Amino acid sequence: MVGDALILLMLSVLFNIYNDLETLMKKRTLIMATALVIFELAFSVGALAQDDRFKIGLIIPLTGPQASTGKQIEAAARLYMAQNGDTVAGRRIELIVKDDGAVPDVTRRLAQDLVVNEKINVMAGFGVTPAALAAAPIATQSKTPLVVMAAATSSITEASPFVVRSSFTIPQSAVAMADWAPRNGIKKVVTLVSDFGPGFDAEKFFKDRLTFNGGQVLESLRVPLRNPDFAPFLQKVRDLKPDALFVFVPSGAGAAVMKQFLERGMDKAGIKLIGTGDLTDDDQLNEMGDGALGVVTAHHYSAFHPSAVNIKFVDAFEKANKGMRPNFMAVGGYDGMHVIYQALRATKGQGGGDALLAAMKGQIFESPRGPMFIDAQTRDVVHNMYLRKVEKKNGQLYNVEFDVIKDMKDPGKTR
Repeated sequence: MVGDALILLMLSVLFNIYNDLETLMKKRTLIMATALVIFELAFSVGALAQDDRFKIGLIIPLTGPQASTGKQIEAAARLYMAQNGDTVAGRRIELIVKDDGAVPDVTRRLAQDLVVNEKINVMAGFGVTPAALAAAPIATQSKTPLVVMAAATSSITEASPFVVRSSFTIPQSAVAMADWAPRNGIKKVVTLVSDFGPGFDAEKFFKDRLTFNGGQVLESLRVPLRNPDFAPFLQKVRDLKPDALFVFVPSGAGAAVMKQFLERGMDKAGIKLIGTGDLTDDDQLNEMGDGALGVVTAHHYSAFHPSAVNIKFVDAFEKANKGMRPNFMAVGGYDGMHVIYQALRATKGQGGGDALLAAMKGQIFESPRGPMFIDAQTRDVVHNMYLRKVEKKNGQLYNVEFDVIKDMKDPGKTR
């Protein structure tokens, strides 16, 4: 009897253990199923969040000779986002910044990575012409709008139907300068330009227009883009004794030209210094010293532009970036962000590459530079070109505007 009772007890214990295990397994299955549902929901929410993002790939030089260009553009882009929010038409704006050092091979690799792996919606930036041209085929193949915020060679917008420019073109500045010079006693000129695309544009369009206006280019000099030594070229200019030296160098190189021009006493020899606005870059102007006083340039933007929109822009930029004054690269970046935001808003957040591009064309708005619009046919910027003279205001050097050519299109596309 005891044996039977023991057997029954053991069977009862085993039965209870079985029931407990079955309950545990059911609970485990329920927990696993619940966890799977939670995971799937989290993944779905993550995917929706991913879809809600609108990615702008900003490719700019933050190292190397053109580093100041990239820093100005990035500062302006972030200022625009701070002022206008990071959500447009239900899409969260994500700015992905990449440093290409203004090296075209690096630009191409970064553009491919941004399009293929990051799935960006818009490419932007491009500090120099070769960089913009390197990325243009990728924009075409992927149908990704490419907003040029700095590079200024006329032909860039013809490299891809997806290129839109918010900066300026060198022919605009060169032609404006060539119209002003002969009216102000400057008939014989030597041109000095950097040896790459924008320099070729500056040289050609200035020479053609000055000759048309009855002037003469005594000689055209080209200086290497990287590690330039201006000394031998400036000595040759002094020997030629022109009325003026017309200069185009990229943003950031103007101070070196100014320094060597003054060291050789060319101003005292009666040779005037004129050029595109890159020469008296706002970002460097105070460092050039009083020797820059009186230099005349033609350009689309000055930090001293007297409009209410620009006064507000300069104040906000300087407060956000201690020690920096916005230059024409900054305004190209700021306006480029405006073009992107407005296109996204116009497509109600749904536009792909074609729709975004269409919404960028024909935009008209008030920029810190003044009124501007994106030409629907050329996708290039149309804006005022100002004649400016370096003057001292409130103890600082500024490019002070004294004349204007309104609504100037790119002469490279109007011939």
